Amino acid sequence: MILVGLTGGIGSGKSTVSSMLAERGAVIVDADQIARDLQGPGSPVLERMAERFGSHIIRDDGTLDRAAVASIVFEDDAALADLNGIVHPAMQDEIQRQIDAHRDTGRVVVLDFPLLSENPRKGLAATIVVDIDPELAVRRLVDQRGMSESDARARMSKQTPREERLATATHVVDNNGDLAALTRQVDDLWQQLTDLSA
Repeated sequence: MILVGLTGGIGSGKSTVSSMLAERGAVIVDADQIARDLQGPGSPVLERMAERFGSHIIRDDGTLDRAAVASIVFEDDAALADLNGIVHPAMQDEIQRQIDAHRDTGRVVVLDFPLLSENPRKGLAATIVVDIDPELAVRRLVDQRGMSESDARARMSKQTPREERLATATHVVDNNGDLAALTRQVDDLWQQLTDLSA
């Protein structure tokens, strides 16, 4: 198994790169999806979140109201630290379980983790950073995700600065161009990753 990290700021196109790597044969360990699964209706993690932030963060159907949580934690560093204290230990356990399931294979396993720069992980054969001009990221978040510009900028301001994220990279995917340019870079990246596992 070759374990590599994949990260990028909000609006960078990291999820698109992750999907492209999966199409080429990578096993994706998706930290965001694991977090969503751990916060499912009736889960211990969701119950602890409701104890800390209030029952109003759970919708009538039992699902998590992510916007309600975001409105609390993006304005309050202590609340964000509490949220991370609830979610991260369970998340790390599940990430490790999924990685271990492929340990004795020859697969390329991609840890798709937005917070990789904030939470470096030992034992990675490569760290891939999807990079984009911050102004283009804001435009894509507004146009494609329907965020307000102020919300997009506020979320970006809470993340590791672009320069620090790039400093952790062994491979950079530049997503300032079109889909064809991105595809060519991912093809090249995939060749390099499979060479590592050869």
